[in-house]
Amino acid sequence: MAQAHDGLPPLRDIVATYGLAPKKALGQNFLFDLNLTGKIARSAGPLEGFTIFEVGPGPGGLTRALLEQGAERVVAIERDPRCLPVLEEISRHYPGKLEVVEGDALKADLAALAGGAPAKIVANLPYNVGTQLLINWLTADPRNPFWSSMTLMFQKEVGQRIIAAPGSNHYGRLGVLSGWLSHADILFDVPPQAFTPPPKVTSSVVQLVPRANPLPCELAKLERITQAAFGQRRKMLRQSLKPLGGEALLESVGIDPARRAETLSVDEFCALANAI
Repeated sequence: MAQAHDGLPPLRDIVATYGLAPKKALGQNFLFDLNLTGKIARSAGPLEGFTIFEVGPGPGGLTRALLEQGAERVVAIERDPRCLPVLEEISRHYPGKLEVVEGDALKADLAALAGGAPAKIVANLPYNVGTQLLINWLTADPRNPFWSSMTLMFQKEVGQRIIAAPGSNHYGRLGVLSGWLSHADILFDVPPQAFTPPPKVTSSVVQLVPRANPLPCELAKLERITQAAFGQRRKMLRQSLKPLGGEALLESVGIDPARRAETLSVDEFCALANAI
């Protein structure tokens, strides 16, 4: 078996050896291009001194790139037991640097696993749970996030919703939430043919960095406001926010009741949430 430049077998050989066909039910699309996994790992910035969380490592392409780029502690969360022997092989190659947690990332407490150490999250997220994972991490502790950056791959459309600004077609609840708690950018796109199997859509690598001082706001109230406002986004706010106070609520914070949800800034949404 030939070896890749990190001394481990090429990913395609590993997948063939262990019979790792990607499972649609787990949202798996494997990345075999080590140049691309290297680019993702480098885009996360310096890795030394951080606990690096990776979700859904699969056959370990990105895991290997993170370790090769100097990560001293990678915690990989994988729910597919078929991938564990492959990750074990990587762990032996990088002694003491890779911890594999078998389980569902939706239920994992990353802050507890970090143990107070500075952390970064770097992952090619399973498409079917990516958005929910992001929301979980953003809102785990809005005042004191356990992560110093998140470098994550999503479907491009989800990436556009995360970074969307007011007035854009993609602006909605996800854009308000990520805009409240972070600075978010799309770093680069990844074409479907980079994956096995190729998804039907382009992907984007998105980076989020926590805001130093997010506006004081209660998450539950912000969610109520954005749900009501964007749930009927074509209607004027006086109508869509009627159950929460309608015109009186809007006028109490100086917002024209004839405006629509997609025109409001994150600050204005926070002001409405604080006024409920």
